[in-house]
Amino acid sequence: MEENKIPQVQSAHDDFDWSVDKRNVASYTKEDRKKYEEVYEQTFTSIDEAQVMNGTVVGKTNTDVIVNIGFKSDGMISLNEFRDMDVKIGDEIEVMVVEKEDRNGHLHLSRKMARAARAWNQIVEFYKTGEIVTGNITSKTKGGLIVDVHGLETFLPGSQIDVKPVTDYDQYVGKTMDFKVVKINEQIRNAVVSHKALIESDMEAQRSVIIGQLEKGQILEGTVKNVTDFGAFIDLGGVDGLLYITDISWGRINHPTEVLSNGQKLNVVVLDFDDEKKRISLGLKQLTPHPWDNLSEEIVEGSTVTGKVVNIEDYGAFLEILPGVEGLVHVSEITWSSQPINAKEFFKMGDEYQAKVVTLDKSERKMSLSIKQLTEDPWETIENKYPLDSRHKGVVKNLTPYGVFVELETGIGGMIHISDLSWIKRYNHPSEFTKVGEDIEVVIMGIDKENRKLSLGHKQVEDDPWNTFESVFPIGSIHEGTVIKKDDKGATVQLQYGLEGFAPARQLRKEDGSTVSADETIPFMILEFDRNDKRILVSHTRVWEAGKAEEQESIKKDNKDQAENTKKAVKNIQNKVEKSTLGDIGALAALKDKMKQDEEGNK
Repeated sequence: MEENKIPQVQSAHDDFDWSVDKRNVASYTKEDRKKYEEVYEQTFTSIDEAQVMNGTVVGKTNTDVIVNIGFKSDGMISLNEFRDMDVKIGDEIEVMVVEKEDRNGHLHLSRKMARAARAWNQIVEFYKTGEIVTGNITSKTKGGLIVDVHGLETFLPGSQIDVKPVTDYDQYVGKTMDFKVVKINEQIRNAVVSHKALIESDMEAQRSVIIGQLEKGQILEGTVKNVTDFGAFIDLGGVDGLLYITDISWGRINHPTEVLSNGQKLNVVVLDFDDEKKRISLGLKQLTPHPWDNLSEEIVEGSTVTGKVVNIEDYGAFLEILPGVEGLVHVSEITWSSQPINAKEFFKMGDEYQAKVVTLDKSERKMSLSIKQLTEDPWETIENKYPLDSRHKGVVKNLTPYGVFVELETGIGGMIHISDLSWIKRYNHPSEFTKVGEDIEVVIMGIDKENRKLSLGHKQVEDDPWNTFESVFPIGSIHEGTVIKKDDKGATVQLQYGLEGFAPARQLRKEDGSTVSADETIPFMILEFDRNDKRILVSHTRVWEAGKAEEQESIKKDNKDQAENTKKAVKNIQNKVEKSTLGDIGALAALKDKMKQDEEGNK
């Protein structure tokens, strides 16, 4: 089926030339328009975004400055970007193309961004070349200051302001100073500057000159710049040297402030220096002779000297006889006692002692001293003052798991074995009986002159009470006792007179089936008494078992006695019955006959 075609009717205006306007002027063809637009475009400058270029101020409004950069439209810049100048029409300025066409269709320019871009390029160049730049410190921020360098804000850390520590940053705000660019960040366009680097550079140049003139042994005048724990820094006039604490004095000092103070002027000698590392080692004590070289002739072997404790080691203590002259008191030369002595407990820093010079070597600068040799050796005649079985009073000096060390006098002492502390009580550790520093009575039980040891006892001060206890606590006797300790094996029971007994677990059962508990006071029976081993075995169970057995025995005895009595009573009755029967037997027979006769008569 063919489609229906609608016939087109010819209009009177179809042949009208619409290219002619009412003024009868013809428009350009598409080709001409394109050609003329290209010619027109060539009359303007080609620009790119972020491009920096020069422009001319052609107008001003209340809020913006109009700038011609040779583009097909003029650009707009906010008046806020011209706070540093009085802009006028006709001024040539440097701008950056921010946007060719903003949302309003305007060309967006920026003088501030152009200046920042130009400044950043300069900063990068300064960083590469190390050129010194001048900047104005505009404000304080956390950790440092903000510096305007050619229109770009840079950061000056507090540590880079000066070679000396700076705490008041406000005093630098508003100042113009020279700086060196020490760090840049291309991504965020951030730069760090330093004024300290310039100072150090100048000092380094001056330092090189001074070091170049130094010689070992040279004496220089300096000023104490900073005192530290390990020494002091001395300003030698533009360069610092280090005076170590060991080179301040021939004698021992605890801290340099004992001799030096900041600002103090003094002469020092150059001990060593390093051209490469720029280090200078100085000495103060080296300006005076070593004390060992001028040691008094009175200090000889066998002489007595006085010294102050300046150092304590495990093996002994050093006494300072003169500043720089020290002698060692070995632990073996402290006391005549053979007991080990801890030097760090015996000596205290700063204490003074008299000592005898045992050996002296001036060439090696060594001296050995003895404190004990100033007194007579008491062990030579020990038996005279401390004979066997004699009683004395001493001081507890040390406790060990196996005994107590007692000092009777300086250099004389001995040990009490833990088993000799008490007749009646066993101790797991001597600390349960005494403590260091307490007085204690002892008996001399043995003397070992060769090893300088005494064997001591404490319980021997009293007679052995176990001979008496044996009669007080016979086997089978019952006594009140208190359970003071209990475990799976049994219980420790406190008896009279401080004695302790042991009850095995099976001997703690009560009559009602329960078990004796800790701290409970109840009767116990003595099962075993061993005076040699000082051992007492007790039982509570036997107490009530014995009572029950005794009760049963009593009942049995009562029954037996009752049976005996009954038997005797029966026997007596039987005897009486037998006697009465024999006496009355004739009468009974007669009675029977009479009764029989009466019965027959009645019949």
